[in-house]
Amino acid sequence: MPADDKWKANMEKVAYLKAFPGFLHDWEELVGKTVEAVTPLKSKIGAAAVVFTDGSLIVAPALTAEPYQLGEALQASRRHLEPNHREAYAVYDQLVKKDNDAQRTARLENILGAIRNNMEQIPELKDRLKELVKEWK
Repeated sequence: MPADDKWKANMEKVAYLKAFPGFLHDWEELVGKTVEAVTPLKSKIGAAAVVFTDGSLIVAPALTAEPYQLGEALQASRRHLEPNHREAYAVYDQLVKKDNDAQRTARLENILGAIRNNMEQIPELKDRLKELVKEWK
């Protein structure tokens, strides 16, 4: 089989795979479906084929999300999850506040440190800061 024929055969196979009946391609299509089976895929650790009772399926990525994705997922799903996890959300909200406060304090310390470290190299910095403070009053 010539290489060109092999390439065409592979492209035809891939096109058929993507259009295979029952394959779901958008998360919104999962609403209301019931999981029948979850089969791990050997080709990618953590990925799985999720089969639903109506004969549809989706390939799910590994369940190792980055922390920012976990936080976004908790926020996006809050109205659905909070009734069952009120205490967990309360703790999460406290931790988010603590993290935000720490970030704010760290930024403040960085700014003050930058000012202190540049006072000698930039003599006009002190006067410019005084002007800036006067603008705020």
